[in-house]
Amino acid sequence: MAAPTTVDLSDALIAAPVPLAHWLAILPVAHCITLGAVLLMLRGYPRVQAWLAISGLAGLALIDAALLAKVAAEGPLTMVMGRWLPPFGIAFTVDLFGALMTFTAALAALAGGIYALADIGQSGRRYGFFPLLMLLMAGVTGAFLTGDIFNLYVWFEVLLISSFGLIILGSEREQIDGALKYAVLNLIATTLFLIGVGILYAAFGTLNMADIAARARDLRGTAPLMTLASLFLLAFGMKAAAFPVNFWLPAAYHTPRIVVSALFAGLLTKVGIYALIRVIVMLLPVERAELSPLIALTAAATIVVGALGALAENDIRRLFGYVVISGIGNMLAGVALGGVSGLGGISGAVFYALHSMVLMTALYLAAGEIARRGGGFSLSALGGLYRQSGGFTALSLVLFLAACGLPPFSGFWPKVMLVKASLDSGAWWLAAAILVGGFLTTIAFGRLFLLVYWRPAAMVLAPSRANWRTGLPLAALTALVIGFGILPERLLALSQSAAAGLVEPGAYLHSVFPGGAR
Repeated sequence: MAAPTTVDLSDALIAAPVPLAHWLAILPVAHCITLGAVLLMLRGYPRVQAWLAISGLAGLALIDAALLAKVAAEGPLTMVMGRWLPPFGIAFTVDLFGALMTFTAALAALAGGIYALADIGQSGRRYGFFPLLMLLMAGVTGAFLTGDIFNLYVWFEVLLISSFGLIILGSEREQIDGALKYAVLNLIATTLFLIGVGILYAAFGTLNMADIAARARDLRGTAPLMTLASLFLLAFGMKAAAFPVNFWLPAAYHTPRIVVSALFAGLLTKVGIYALIRVIVMLLPVERAELSPLIALTAAATIVVGALGALAENDIRRLFGYVVISGIGNMLAGVALGGVSGLGGISGAVFYALHSMVLMTALYLAAGEIARRGGGFSLSALGGLYRQSGGFTALSLVLFLAACGLPPFSGFWPKVMLVKASLDSGAWWLAAAILVGGFLTTIAFGRLFLLVYWRPAAMVLAPSRANWRTGLPLAALTALVIGFGILPERLLALSQSAAAGLVEPGAYLHSVFPGGAR
């Protein structure tokens, strides 16, 4: 009888104990999924469910803050499932870009959760608003933290499933119509993404992002990398609502409860932009450079079309939807400029994404407050809010100026970075599109301010009592917008470091494959 063969698995398995701090890489996702399951079991206790959800979102923000601090201090962090070494095991790899996006998303979600205490009634809580919110955050967080491109697709599916539930919460006819448009376009985009993942796996034989980035240099002459880059650009462009596949966003984002619209505007399109930057900039930089003229044209069209749409709208929620689209164009401009003008374009896109997550969440929450005080969302029917509340008017004006990219608020700095990067690369027409978009957006918000706040009301508005559930998150997000604008140095430095890690992903690769082993 032959002696049993001893198999040495040391090349495939992690033999050493996993450091406790490395669990931070997966703790945010585990936290969201676990809390979502607990909230589902508490659906019969809506009041307890709500406060537990708020506590859980605050805990998520603290976990993400600890993760960001660790990554900022020590560099990218990798955790592999099942003790398998990459690329055999599914990896969560957190670099500065992912950590920044995750922490900012948690802050926006916490603000939305507090606002939901006033916006979501007993029925909405029983039908699963808070469990769906935690599932949404699991998908968003997983997408930002995963180091595996197929699992990026999986986390997209998780956030889409939860977003379908949130968008139809209330089962009104308008919501069903918006959900149908939202579902069809996202189904097409997801299918294109999955086709791209299949082609990528056939070409590379791996789904680990660090492994793909390392192997792309050797396979550039044989693998259909330009086809892959084009597929991913189209798929993520649809998810981010870039021109010409942007029409679904203003048709869908105005239909759900206002807190749901705020979370969608602040988070979901940014996941599309994040995925585009991660794949196009880090994994396929040569193909991104070749596609940069097309991306730049798309960016300019998205900026201008979004701003013109905002000018034409009478419904505040749809107007803000077009502002979201215009902002996506600014981020795409940074992607287009990334390889041409050094880090200026990419760092500008990263800064703009962080600013937009906070700002767009705040703008939609402000729209809800406008409706609560004025009785609706129609510009033609509203008026007199300045007389009713000078404080809320001042807060709204801050958000409007930030959305226009005017100093001294957070929207000013990323636009300066993007305009400078455009001029440095010789793309003066792209710089002009960014400035024209900002000018048109200023006119749109000036019109909104004059009609809703400054114009006398058609009827005397009843005094509106302050509500801390809506006022606190709105004030906190506005404070961040002011803080990012007045003291931008730290966020600017982090954005530049995140961009450097994307353009030169050596630290990311070393985190996954220490010592260069593959």
